[in-house]
Amino acid sequence: MRASRLLSLLLLLQTRGRMTATEIAEELEVSVRTVYRDVEALSAAGVPVYADRGPLGGYRLLDGYRTRLNGLTVEEASSLFLAGLPGPAAELGLADFAAAAELKLLAALPPEPRSHAARMRERFHLDVPGWYRGADEAPFLTEVAEAVWEERVLRLRYRRWGPTVVERLVHPYGLVLKGGSWYLAAACSGTVRTYRVGRIIEAELLPERFERPHDFDLADFWRGFAAEFASRMYTAEAVVRLAPGAEDLLRYTLGGDVVDKALADGQPEPGGWTRLTLPIESLTHARWLFLRMGALVEVLEPADLRALMAEAVADLSRMYGAVPEGDPGAAHES
Repeated sequence: MRASRLLSLLLLLQTRGRMTATEIAEELEVSVRTVYRDVEALSAAGVPVYADRGPLGGYRLLDGYRTRLNGLTVEEASSLFLAGLPGPAAELGLADFAAAAELKLLAALPPEPRSHAARMRERFHLDVPGWYRGADEAPFLTEVAEAVWEERVLRLRYRRWGPTVVERLVHPYGLVLKGGSWYLAAACSGTVRTYRVGRIIEAELLPERFERPHDFDLADFWRGFAAEFASRMYTAEAVVRLAPGAEDLLRYTLGGDVVDKALADGQPEPGGWTRLTLPIESLTHARWLFLRMGALVEVLEPADLRALMAEAVADLSRMYGAVPEGDPGAAHES
């Protein structure tokens, strides 16, 4: 995201000459503060960017300085083809444009970088969604993307967690692809919120337009949202005993970062078991996760979670208990 913006800033100065920070911010749809940071980054990278003071001042490149795509190094040219995501481009209706841009870039490169870039594309493939789950079905992604691009008000019918369906009028600011799911960052009633595009039931593109705040930075917003979400996700802790050799299964169940941190502070117990303190979202969610571990995890605390585990085990025992011979359906009778 930032690399693309820096290149856009460089090409703007190259094609338009002197521009003020405000003009650049408006063109790139970022804050003036972001422009200052980006100019400093270009200067640090050796690009001769100068600031002229006064009412007619602004940023400009040293006279005669130009950049060309065929000035890319072999490694830089190759890395560009790792940035292409044909799946998301197709979902946004940009597959043909992305393919055309790739062909034009290849044609603009000298033979050696072109050969390396082609090999990079042949040998590396990016598949965004995780295993055992596909990408979200997002039938209204095109309408949402159009609203984002054209700065038009969007009326949504949206399914929140559970059976609740709400209607919202939103100002769409940007789209984020996370783990195969698209998320919309949009202002609603003066607050910027996130909406999972796959949960949109209806989307109506309205003729009214809105002015996107110049200081809204989508990447910064998403980083803040992700950090806040992680802090809100875990509401309690559970103390468990983990069987020897079950670390990888626990990582798969709860997530590697969480488990590795707990293992670093773990206390060894007899028989190779380990006592761990793990963050949990809720008692019911933790019960579901720990049941997946079977007898490889014993919940010690809190007492309410241990009671829920015991209740679930008792239910399973009744379900899978002794079945009278010749009556295979008896265990399911109510």
